[in-house]
Amino acid sequence: MNYYHLTEGERYQIQLLAGEGCGPSVIGRRIQRCKSVISRELRRNRNAGGAYRATEAQQKYQQHLQDKGVARQPWRLMFDEVGVPLLAEGWSPEQISGVFSGSEVAVSHEWLYQRILQDKVGGGLLYKHLRCQKQRKKRYGKPERRGQLRDRRSIHDRPADVELRNRIGDWEADTIIGTGHKGAVVSLVERASGFAKLIVIPTREANVVTQAIIKALRPYRDQVLSITFDNGKEFAGHLKIAKKLKADCYFADPYSSWQRGCNENLNGLVRQYFPKGKTDFTQVSQKAMDEVERKLNHRPRKRLGWQAPTAVFKSGKPLNKINY
Repeated sequence: MNYYHLTEGERYQIQLLAGEGCGPSVIGRRIQRCKSVISRELRRNRNAGGAYRATEAQQKYQQHLQDKGVARQPWRLMFDEVGVPLLAEGWSPEQISGVFSGSEVAVSHEWLYQRILQDKVGGGLLYKHLRCQKQRKKRYGKPERRGQLRDRRSIHDRPADVELRNRIGDWEADTIIGTGHKGAVVSLVERASGFAKLIVIPTREANVVTQAIIKALRPYRDQVLSITFDNGKEFAGHLKIAKKLKADCYFADPYSSWQRGCNENLNGLVRQYFPKGKTDFTQVSQKAMDEVERKLNHRPRKRLGWQAPTAVFKSGKPLNKINY
């Protein structure tokens, strides 16, 4: 193993195997780790109900690193050699942070943003690699003021297979707002394949969004196992969506857009065709949106072995079951 500490991927494997009733010895053999490491991990991170949650364990680990100051120090030396080239490739700080999370050179996206800001103040141009050019403010904790949706299920209750993209059928949902709140687009993306559906809507009223999602996904009902939503009130009809599509619905944590990374990436791609601050979606036809959807679904993706999302989605086989 490259690192002594467990990685985030290994923690999800532990969650999956522990959920199947496997003990430390079996889990250790399956992921090629010492059984004592597995035993300590399970003992430290079981919740009150006795279940092991990989997401919570990873968060505790990262907080421990941050408290020790370990997570950030290597990047003072690595930033120019590793961080700058990745930013130039179009990676966001969240993506860089995510790839290195769980390793001995983990780094928070906040640290990367602050480093980019320092470069900008010094006359550097690294900030131009960021998709969003707005001035970024550091958050010191922000309470959720939008209220709670009825019978909302947390992303932390979502099966590990969803996070690992081990199957076709797990979707993320969001809305893209037009300039001056004029019109919107419901964006839906299947996590394993990147297959997308884009629906123009006149308003973000909950009933309008609910009907749009049901209509868009009904033809693929057999390939809709779960949907993960943003916390917006426009998704108040999640119970109806779950019933009509026979799918499990979950909600990301407030102000945690990285938990729906596929959706955020899709929205960014759509904005290349319909720029933020310049697009009134009430003036955009569904036909025009269908053409953008077609282009995105037929564009080859590196993470899919240069296959197109449409091909992977139709195959019904996730990435780890595709033969290139």
